[in-house]
Amino acid sequence: MARRVSALDGLDEHQREAASRLRGPVVVLAGAGAGKTRVITHRIAHGVDTGAYSPQRVLAVTFTAKAAGELRGRLRELGVEGVSAKTFHAAALAQLNYFWPQVAGDEAPRIVDNKVKLLAHAADGLKLRADRATLRDVASQIEWRKVTMRSIEKYGALGRSVGALRTDKLVDLMTHYEKLKDERRQLDFEDVLLACAGMLEAEPRVAVAVREQYRHFTVDEFQDVSPLQNRLLELWLGDRRDLCVVGDASQTIYSFTGADSRYLLEFGTKYPDATVVRLERNYRSEASVLEVANALMRGRPGALTLQAVRPASEHARTPIVTAYADEASEAAGAAAAIAAQLEAGARPDEIAVLYRSHAQSAQIQQALAERGIPTTVLGGARFFDMPEVRQAVLAIRAAAVAPKGDDFVEDVRTALRGIGHHDEPPAAGGALRDAWEARASILRLAQEAPAGATLRSFADDLMARAKDQHELAMRTVTLSTLHAAKGLEWPHVHLLGFSEGLLPISYAQTDEGIDEERRLAYVGVTRAARTLAISWARQSAAVRGEREPSRFLAEIGPHLESAPPPPRTGNRRADGASATSGGRPLRNAPTASR
Repeated sequence: MARRVSALDGLDEHQREAASRLRGPVVVLAGAGAGKTRVITHRIAHGVDTGAYSPQRVLAVTFTAKAAGELRGRLRELGVEGVSAKTFHAAALAQLNYFWPQVAGDEAPRIVDNKVKLLAHAADGLKLRADRATLRDVASQIEWRKVTMRSIEKYGALGRSVGALRTDKLVDLMTHYEKLKDERRQLDFEDVLLACAGMLEAEPRVAVAVREQYRHFTVDEFQDVSPLQNRLLELWLGDRRDLCVVGDASQTIYSFTGADSRYLLEFGTKYPDATVVRLERNYRSEASVLEVANALMRGRPGALTLQAVRPASEHARTPIVTAYADEASEAAGAAAAIAAQLEAGARPDEIAVLYRSHAQSAQIQQALAERGIPTTVLGGARFFDMPEVRQAVLAIRAAAVAPKGDDFVEDVRTALRGIGHHDEPPAAGGALRDAWEARASILRLAQEAPAGATLRSFADDLMARAKDQHELAMRTVTLSTLHAAKGLEWPHVHLLGFSEGLLPISYAQTDEGIDEERRLAYVGVTRAARTLAISWARQSAAVRGEREPSRFLAEIGPHLESAPPPPRTGNRRADGASATSGGRPLRNAPTASR
């Protein structure tokens, strides 16, 4: 459908500048909540509108299939079809599958579906004893070695070990893994990038064909590119300079997987004539939240100064910090605070609990379940991969063959009832409630459908959403690690475990490791739109002695408010005390006894 308005309409002056620069190297330094996806899609749409771009000649590269699906969906809304929005791996795999038969005369190798299983076979062949956890860590080391473009010999020179596997055994295992893989004519995930790069370097006609296909490149989350991904991007470009990269150095949280923010930070050095646009207007968060974020990153390389755009809401308040006696009290206190927010009118899906480690989720999930508050743990099955959702989509498609009446929403409700859905939810905290919440999300989507929707059009819409990995929000409180929360936002965020040993994590011993933890804390803080609650616990069942408050609290303390202990309700205790006084965390702040 043709657009009736310019793709530049509705953008602020900085976003408009970025979207208007269609040629030459462009770097967009986009802070959290600054609308980077909007800029990327409107820039591409503007290029198509003006004839500067042919959609089939544009490649927009992202880091997740979900982000690629979101880009395609937003471009469709702007009336743009035919743009390739893919991950690095998806783009490389498509090129391998297309060109390999022409170059090698046979089909491309199969992709290893289980790296740990293949490593176990390699270990057996060497008579090495290694449990599954060790093999998972070895797999991570293989991935890191490849994306940083190190040979096995160069990796061995680093002197690393994994568990009981010392350097020599680790090198032997990696070598045998590669041998087995070659014998089986297989490639692993990282080999896809290596093989594609190798093919472009060795076969000039392939490089020419790829560069003819794609003339205009956009790379999102450029702070997360690895040396291997950057090399592949250079090979795609050749001597062209029509590249736009978008990123935020303060959100580099995947260095352990090979991400290297220097490619973003040094973009202007590589391209001295590059257009540089800074997006520092934050459309997500209250000013009080941004004060915390800015204080956390002040003076750090590439840090942007976020400026609040949205006016303060009636729900706005200074972010708070609370110290608890132990982790059980912290979980109970967070659950009490969330219950109070729900009672005050917040929806469950407007609230998130964020933490550093998966192991922290069980206690807060239990505390919320005891209050009857439903939760979803981020990082589980994708919404449209859930069996209950697949069953619901099939039921709606079947019902579309012979609709029962004129009420579209009631027809959807009837189809869902046919697979066991009820109007009243079961108790929170179990698989039955999870299934109910998933089906309820589909029913809500039907209720929000445009006038004239039918079962057939609704079923088609659900299938399109599934293809683009457009997740539906369930009416549940979200529990998530900080890594998984990147790119998301909620009105109300509770950030747990803000203590030494958790944030920063205990194994972050170097300056680089601490800086990564700082950026992770920054990502957590900037997920919050209206309210932010930070907490930490002195005692942990996993650690002897007392934990100290996170060193980051000393920097953001002046922007935090002392929190009174949450009220005791029901039979749960939610005791706690403020961890700040005069803007500095107190090591021995008084805590109510349990």
